[in-house]
Amino acid sequence: MVCLVSRKGREFQRYNKGRRLVVGCIPYRKKTGSSNELEVLLVSSQKSPKMMFPKGRWELDESIEQAASRESLEEAGVLGKIEAQLGRWSFLSETYGTLYEGYMFPLFVTDQLEYWPEQHTRQRIWMSIEEAREKCQHWWMKEALDILVNRIQYTRQPHVQEL
Repeated sequence: MVCLVSRKGREFQRYNKGRRLVVGCIPYRKKTGSSNELEVLLVSSQKSPKMMFPKGRWELDESIEQAASRESLEEAGVLGKIEAQLGRWSFLSETYGTLYEGYMFPLFVTDQLEYWPEQHTRQRIWMSIEEAREKCQHWWMKEALDILVNRIQYTRQPHVQEL
């Protein structure tokens, strides 16, 4: 059973030296009918049609992986396997003018829900890696995407043994 209500408020929000901590995922899957091509899922911002990967606050009562998974469920309506962290970025919020610290994880999608908490306030769109680089509004999320692509390409290449 999935909760169809997003968490609200900031009373349990984590901070590090005054920077608000946020966590996100890059939901991905193999493109239908393709053995190697990947698609990633972007969502629209609640305040504008700009696209990004699901992300949000990391709260005191959850692990970083739980927060990343929760945000993907709330904003994009997807479930899956959280993989090793892609990195940590410091950035300035354009909206609030405050410093944030963001963490990103890959999420290999196993389930896409028909109903999810923010389905009426966000659009979700599967797209190619190239389209995602073009559409994603945050530079740090684009860097995380590049790290994910490099990681996946590296693990798919045959390993050559040195003699």
